[in-house]
Amino acid sequence: AGGGASTAAVKAEDKLFDAQTVATFGIALVAMGEEFGAQMAHRSFGHMLQYGDVSARRGVPLAVGLLHASVPKQEAVDLLSKLSHDPDVPTATNSILAMGLVGAGTNNSRVANNLRALASYYSKEAGLLFAVRVAQGLLHAGKGLLGFNAYHSGRAVFCPNAGAALVTLMHVLLDFKGLILGKHHYLLYVLIAAAAPRMLITVDEELKPLPVSVRVGTAVDIVGLAGKPKSITGFQTHQTPVLLGHEDRAELATDEYLPLHSTLEGFIILKKNPEYVAPAKE
Repeated sequence: AGGGASTAAVKAEDKLFDAQTVATFGIALVAMGEEFGAQMAHRSFGHMLQYGDVSARRGVPLAVGLLHASVPKQEAVDLLSKLSHDPDVPTATNSILAMGLVGAGTNNSRVANNLRALASYYSKEAGLLFAVRVAQGLLHAGKGLLGFNAYHSGRAVFCPNAGAALVTLMHVLLDFKGLILGKHHYLLYVLIAAAAPRMLITVDEELKPLPVSVRVGTAVDIVGLAGKPKSITGFQTHQTPVLLGHEDRAELATDEYLPLHSTLEGFIILKKNPEYVAPAKE
């Protein structure tokens, strides 16, 4: 009986990097950065959780984390919160870490409350408690000034280095017990290749800070619309530097300066507009 049990354990270990597990990451990669694709991927993940075997179930939480890195959508947080109490320990561990990745750098209060509840729930389980602490560290990355995302320029351009870092981290987390809880915890640092500032900082052509007024509001999809539609709605005017949420977009409030990039995010160089005429003072 003992031999049979050890054989079963070996088979379970062999399935750490099962093809089905890695295939779930493929679905997330295909749907990344695209709203409707992400919704369809969620439907596929639901089918996998319902009908898939153990190896596919273990990959789903990490795939959700990859799909929504630093974008704490409600449906993703709800799914991961449910899976974080799964009786299968690797599935629960992956869900906790994915929840940290989904909220990475956002200080999202809902994710923070979930992780605090999980810390007390798993207070006697050392491995799972460590996973909660790692997730809390990701949630408050850079005190809320850093995000981890493979897309930039208004989620239009894919950064291969950042994408590779996220996919590498997913494979590392598949063997959380052997690698992170073992002697290879430094592999978590691979994530730094996907880090990017969440704030908008404007500088002049000599790279000196240049505070200007910007309008920050919720981004609107204007692809295919005629004329010059507004790209943001419900905006507020702020002085740079300013922090941008995952659904926010910024535009300059005046024509005094011209940006050298069409999308205002991260570090933006501004140059004087030669055709700008200051409004007459009364």
